[in-house]
Amino acid sequence: MTEETAQNGLSETAASGLAYLTFIPAIIFLVVAPYNQNSNVRFHAWQSIFLCIAWAAIWIVLMVIGVVPVLNFIDVALAPIAAIGFFILWVMVLVQAFQGKRFKIPVIGDFALRQASGAGF
Repeated sequence: MTEETAQNGLSETAASGLAYLTFIPAIIFLVVAPYNQNSNVRFHAWQSIFLCIAWAAIWIVLMVIGVVPVLNFIDVALAPIAAIGFFILWVMVLVQAFQGKRFKIPVIGDFALRQASGAGF
């Protein structure tokens, strides 16, 4: 971003970090100029969205497993591990984004990089 953008709005690192708070700021940064023109902000916004989707998918799978009588003990064991794992991952990408670095999550980061560059899936 230009110096003018930093004076009139959020800096690149601030926008990148704020994109991880929920998927709502990420979507806003993908829609609103000048943030949607910055590849770093777009990358972090897409990675945030895909991380939220992955988190929701894992929780849905764990809820389904928890309903099955024979498998519900797996849910009791995996739910806290998944929650702690996603929280640690979220803090890592949040800190890296506020520092101006790109921390690419293995599978999710590849999708985010393709979307940020405009290549699509």
